[in-house]
Amino acid sequence: MTIKVGDKLPAATFSAGTAEGPKPMTTDEIFAGKKVALFAVPGAFTPTCSARHLPGFKDHAADFKAKGVDAIACVSVNDAFVMKAWGESQSVLGDILMLGDGNGDFTKALGLEMDASKFGMGVRSQRYSMIVEDGVVKELNVEAPGEFKVSAADYMLAQL
Repeated sequence: MTIKVGDKLPAATFSAGTAEGPKPMTTDEIFAGKKVALFAVPGAFTPTCSARHLPGFKDHAADFKAKGVDAIACVSVNDAFVMKAWGESQSVLGDILMLGDGNGDFTKALGLEMDASKFGMGVRSQRYSMIVEDGVVKELNVEAPGEFKVSAADYMLAQL
């Protein structure tokens, strides 16, 4: 079943890339008592994700903070090393928390996985964004296949 507005996020552990190596981070650490703009991409370093999705959140990081968002987080079914390297290559570390969902456990628990096997990528996340307050989904924007509209940073800003 797919998560919906009003639902509490499922408990999960992500892996964030740090200078010391992968660091486990739980949903409680990331979302408890905070307002978080979370967005998910099918894959780090992929064209739309690198050219438009992630840069949009970087460009609007101050706007999100001004609207009361405590953190911006990006999740992908990639490992912590890939997410860290992607964050470094896009100069977003410090502005955006780059979270690896390596086995797709969080993505599957949300019901937002997709089969990208025809592209040689296996099971990945659908492209989406959500506003989460204290672990509860307040807004949820899931893209139609091949689209990039409702999960964009400017679309989310209008929801705040």
